[in-house]
Amino acid sequence: MLESAPTIFALSSGRDKAGIAVVRVSGPNAGAALKTLTGALPQPRFAALAAVHGPSGDLIDRGLVLWFPAPASITGEDVAEVHVHGGPAIVSALLAALGAQPGLRPAEPGEFSRRAFHNGKLDLTQIEALADAINAETEAQRSQAIRQMEGEMGRTVDAWRTEVMGALAHIEAAIDFADEELPLNILPDAAARIEAVISPMERQLKDRHRGERLRDGVRMVLIGAPNVGKSSVLNRLARRNAAIVSPMAGTTRDVLEVHLDLAGYPVILVDTAGLRDVTEDVEAQGVRRARAQSHAADVKIALFDGSKWPSQDAETADMVDGDTLVVVNKSDLMDGGTGAPGDHLFISAKTGAGLDDLVHRLGVLAAEKAGLGGQSWLTRARHRDALVACVGHLRAFLATKDTTGVEISAEELRLGARALGRITGRVDVDDLLDIVFTDFCIGK
Repeated sequence: MLESAPTIFALSSGRDKAGIAVVRVSGPNAGAALKTLTGALPQPRFAALAAVHGPSGDLIDRGLVLWFPAPASITGEDVAEVHVHGGPAIVSALLAALGAQPGLRPAEPGEFSRRAFHNGKLDLTQIEALADAINAETEAQRSQAIRQMEGEMGRTVDAWRTEVMGALAHIEAAIDFADEELPLNILPDAAARIEAVISPMERQLKDRHRGERLRDGVRMVLIGAPNVGKSSVLNRLARRNAAIVSPMAGTTRDVLEVHLDLAGYPVILVDTAGLRDVTEDVEAQGVRRARAQSHAADVKIALFDGSKWPSQDAETADMVDGDTLVVVNKSDLMDGGTGAPGDHLFISAKTGAGLDDLVHRLGVLAAEKAGLGGQSWLTRARHRDALVACVGHLRAFLATKDTTGVEISAEELRLGARALGRITGRVDVDDLLDIVFTDFCIGK
């Protein structure tokens, strides 16, 4: 970040009334701004109690102030923090006092994080994880975000990129410095390094999208005939009347979603129109949407009518597959009990019977679909797209290294390294030059 960059400030805590509000200032004038507010700078990285004054000398509040000189700060710049009482009037007065100082302006959305990235304090995956941590609603989401904030993903990607860059640098050396005394096995060694690094990449891509599911929510869709009780089951699981319940067939005509926390995992539970042959246009659209939702679901919950069991409506039975949990509702209307349950669950949305078992089973399924096992950390489509592109380029290098010119095959490595760099935001040709001149000491 250039020294001439403007100094920015913003409320860094929540905007609602609170016991404490935190206002952060970052940039070359942060120290001067804090000194103007309080009269002196505190000892770096130690909290100090201070009186905070406005432009006319009036007391705004008494609070804690902290001073973080560059580069040892969250943004890599001089940073000051002012912790005051969280009343709206106090916060507004403090922000107005900062805005009145020359060289200061309110921060734009994400600007603190952008400066942290440009100054090498956070990579792109850590910045994304910071947003995920703030928005985390379940324990599993929190755990995944914290792991990514700690740099697990960035370290892995950087290690892969180091291997690719190392192989590329050696090949580039053979091309550009053919007159120097270089090892004869450069190309076979480079191929061996790439073979070794591709394997963990491909294992990561076979994670069945666990990271994305955990971040966005496991999608579970209720399907079944009209009046089988889908909306009633949704209301039971949501613990509120989210869906309209009526004995009239066709009441649910559109898709209704509720967000749940099941066993610490985020779940999007979807209610859909009853599956049946209809001619009325609006209801027919609802049925089409129900089918589309079922095809996109991570888990289908197929509901059958217990009062008709073991008879099953063909429309729903045809959609049962390996990702389907079969649930028999209205168990209170069954004659002679449920019999051997097998893989089916028998519940009553009316009485609540079997609901605890259903919640448990759905929690298990959510953990299977979005579990943290296997060190899955691809949480966004851009991560996966970049890694797919990288593997494609590395495979192309291995396939062409003996059939095309070495310059062409080397380009595949360069593109593969660039794809990895897009994940963390580290794309720098200087890395390649460092390896070339360090490993071979070319030119001495």
